Amino acid sequence: MYQFDISAGANGDLYRDLLGALDALTGDESDAIANMANASALLMQYLPDLNWAGFYRLVGDELVLGPFQGKAACIRIAMGRGVCGAAAASRKSQLVADVHAFPGHIACDADSRSELVVPIVVGERLIGVLDLDSPLPGRFDDADRAGCEALVALLGPRIA
Repeated sequence: MYQFDISAGANGDLYRDLLGALDALTGDESDAIANMANASALLMQYLPDLNWAGFYRLVGDELVLGPFQGKAACIRIAMGRGVCGAAAASRKSQLVADVHAFPGHIACDADSRSELVVPIVVGERLIGVLDLDSPLPGRFDDADRAGCEALVALLGPRIA
């Protein structure tokens, strides 16, 4: 059983602690699915105000649902479609304060109000995306984006 001392303080401390915990969880494991599963559980446990945390993997030319925590989700997402598809197609993080105002938003969970999606790129290869949803509008900020980008930078090579 893993037990981590994760700061409930400022986002910088929180993400520093999450990065250490993610490193401990995935450092010696070579299975991509196991690493994504533990990462999604870690984020769901320690990031406040989430209702979904997980991964979509690039399979062929579409995103396919990977390990996650939360309600059942959309299984396949076309590149460029919705927040996840936009992040994958642009290879840029998408921080959306109000998903209902996002053109082409895919409503897998009607309770989700804001979303942060970070593309996972290893070398030049897109692996998939990390997707975080919240029932609170404006839940995510630039500190969350930067923290999740650091988490994905660590995790990417361990799931490639």
